[in-house]
Amino acid sequence: MKKIISVVGARPNFMKIAPLHHALKKSGKYQSIILHTGQHYDEKMSKVFFDDLGLPEPDIYLGIGSGSHAEQTAKVMIEFEKVLMKELPEIVIVVGDVNSTLACSIVAAKLLVPVAHVEAGLRSGDRTMPEEINRIVTDSISDLLFVSEPSGMHNLINEGVSEEKMFFVGNIMIDSLVAHVQKANQSNVLKNLGLEEKSYTLVTLHRPSNVDSKESLEKMLRIFAEIAHRSQIVFPIHPRTRKRLEDFGLMEKANAISKLRLIEPQGYIEFLKLMKEAALVLTDSGGIQEETTVLGVQCLTMRENTERPATIEVGTNQLVGTDESEIKAKAMEVLNGNIKEGKIPEKWDGRTADRIVATLDHIFATW
Repeated sequence: MKKIISVVGARPNFMKIAPLHHALKKSGKYQSIILHTGQHYDEKMSKVFFDDLGLPEPDIYLGIGSGSHAEQTAKVMIEFEKVLMKELPEIVIVVGDVNSTLACSIVAAKLLVPVAHVEAGLRSGDRTMPEEINRIVTDSISDLLFVSEPSGMHNLINEGVSEEKMFFVGNIMIDSLVAHVQKANQSNVLKNLGLEEKSYTLVTLHRPSNVDSKESLEKMLRIFAEIAHRSQIVFPIHPRTRKRLEDFGLMEKANAISKLRLIEPQGYIEFLKLMKEAALVLTDSGGIQEETTVLGVQCLTMRENTERPATIEVGTNQLVGTDESEIKAKAMEVLNGNIKEGKIPEKWDGRTADRIVATLDHIFATW
């Protein structure tokens, strides 16, 4: 059996590794080892995500914890090098664009262990985003590039990457969504929160440009106050964002918005249900742009760019920038029924993990 180490570093990685782990195990040809760097780790939330996705406890846990980009990357590299020299896997699989993705791909490449990058080729064109640097470097040293949407193929070709390395397999995160949407339908989260289907706006915010200054958070609260005239707002708030509100003395303002509900971060199943039944999703997340497109839910992305253009070109996502008046206007348009029709992009069908495993079968037969 071929030994494969799959790296997770943050919660979005779980949704990408879970279907691949299950497909590798099902094939019977691979020893699938899950390594959690601990880059982001909340014991309660991580356990919920592993349970929801049917993942075993990680085989290897590095326990890196928080720190600056340099500290995190360096710590992961030091610890991951020890693991690779002991385990000697045939290949390392990294997903997404977090610091763990970059760190583990560099270590593997220098030890001449082949690297496969799942979700390769995505580009925002904005190098002020740490994730953009992680994507570019990881793709440049990976041996296999598993691409989720056509823009990824075009970006890699434009960067001079050999087409022999590139495989358009579809969006692996949608595999998790397809596998769990029926379970999400049975969730009682709406009942528990006293919500009706299609009666609320769901908000997620985590990017520094939106939450790390008093001015940006005050702007968000003004946007929420405007939307609250038309819709209940449900905001599963990250502890870091909650702390920012408290540090800037804005919690009283937030609590004064009568239709704004600040709730604890949710598990995968509960959040999927909340997203599926929202009238509108307001976000700065990458993955949520993809999930809302597949669910046919209206999404407004509060960023100046996106590395997932298929969600705009084909799906239900709209890029609204960070201008307060523009966000308010677009949100009210959607809530008043002026919605964007969308379709599901090619190969976002829940079978991406199977296509990756089939590609690995072929690659290992030729190596």
